[in-house]
Amino acid sequence: SRGNPGPAASGAVLKELVDGKEGEVIATESKYLGETTNNQAEYVAIIIGLGRAKKLGVKHVEVYMDSELATKQLNGVYKVKNPGIAERFLEVKNLMHSFKTVTFKHVYREQNTEADAIVNHVLDNELK
Repeated sequence: SRGNPGPAASGAVLKELVDGKEGEVIATESKYLGETTNNQAEYVAIIIGLGRAKKLGVKHVEVYMDSELATKQLNGVYKVKNPGIAERFLEVKNLMHSFKTVTFKHVYREQNTEADAIVNHVLDNELK
């Protein structure tokens, strides 16, 4: 989001994982969210990414995101205290049942440039 809260969008880039290495982009998803928080936008990104992976029939998913909070919540390190985030958290947990494995890994923003570019494109178009 631009501001917190502020105008927000979510984006996901789905890539093949070949022998433990990042492969080709197989799909992208993005969505304008309107006014919301950074944390809400992060969770929506996870939900739209997992939703697209489910539609593609993917069975094993590694989610890389630059939200340390969401990563730690989904890995059980932190509790979810915010009621709005708790709803999104449950959506993610329900989607996880569609896959054999799902892992959540934190990466720094500099390693998440493709998803950031998608989000910024959506926001730029919406806020013209």
